[in-house]
Amino acid sequence: MKRIAILGSTGSIGRSALEVVRHFPKEFEVVALSTNSNAVLLEQQIRDFRPVLVCANDALGAARLSGLSGKKLKVFSGGSGLSEMVSDKRIDLVLLAISGSAALAPLLAAIEAGCDIALANKEALVMAGPIIMERARKKKVKIIPVDSEQSAIWQCLKNQEDAGLKNIYLTASGGPLRKVRKADLKKISLKEVLRHPRWKMGRKITIDSATLMNKGLEVLEAMYLFGADIDKIRVLIHPEAIIHSMVEFIDGVILAQLSVTDMRIPIQYALTYPKRLSNGMASVDFYKLSSLNFEKPDFTKFPCLKLAYQAARDQGTAPCVLNAANEACVESFLKGRLQFSAIPSVIEKVLAKHKLILKPDLNDICRLDLWARQEAGRIIPRMG
Repeated sequence: MKRIAILGSTGSIGRSALEVVRHFPKEFEVVALSTNSNAVLLEQQIRDFRPVLVCANDALGAARLSGLSGKKLKVFSGGSGLSEMVSDKRIDLVLLAISGSAALAPLLAAIEAGCDIALANKEALVMAGPIIMERARKKKVKIIPVDSEQSAIWQCLKNQEDAGLKNIYLTASGGPLRKVRKADLKKISLKEVLRHPRWKMGRKITIDSATLMNKGLEVLEAMYLFGADIDKIRVLIHPEAIIHSMVEFIDGVILAQLSVTDMRIPIQYALTYPKRLSNGMASVDFYKLSSLNFEKPDFTKFPCLKLAYQAARDQGTAPCVLNAANEACVESFLKGRLQFSAIPSVIEKVLAKHKLILKPDLNDICRLDLWARQEAGRIIPRMG
């Protein structure tokens, strides 16, 4: 049995991962679970999967969990508690499904403990990619991508020589606003932004999908995960979301990974790797596919993607600042304090004020992450 911890078990990815675990009871033992604030759902998950370690980010949730009967259950609280929990030697694999920069500390703690990582968070890698990949290499820790696009690239590159890589094609559905005119973005509502045409995801990632910042973060993530030159990573709008990404080699061969739009598929492979197991899920029916369409991304309509490419070229602390400013903007948009169309403008202003550090350490990353959020907080009220 593979002993796993699922960080963010009450979120979309975490719940899907537990569905996979439920389907393969002889393959996995759930050792640890965590939630940000949904202690009620976590309580039910504890009854269903019987972990010995749990963590709630908020004190009230932790107090609620501490009241559960059962001497074997150890309860942790807050970010420091989460990092302590993943250091437990009973854990073989950590599925990191926490959204945003909060994933950085537990990711580093899990690597230090020698746990393999199934990575469903892109922000941590965007913030500190070189540091994370170097520490994983030293600890001989596998980082297995869970996002459908990164999983597709990882599978296509398997057993291929790095020198033969010509291009990586990151596919994108185009998000909920693909057909909306640029002029109409100023009056887009939160409800419209959260109506994704293909995927059921959390609010933050759905908003990032609408701005195409999610794809920009994936560009940065792919650069670090696969050691690829930024000029070899191309974004391709593919509305059907059947091809999850492609890899082109110098001899003209292109390998693509196809599957239906169901996150349980890449989650399952990350958990069962190197095995593939039959699961009864739907597969692509080629006889019903009328067409597969592809478009170039519109950098003018979606400038967040352009900003991400620039941060990738600048490297250093630029990706960290980009990510922090974006998180601040998304939070403000969710609270009705910032127009959707103003998100890229705020990020651009923060990046312009940023003093680049080319080879940052972890202290530099944490300091500039906080600075970028504060700077965005000063700019946002002036944007409306």
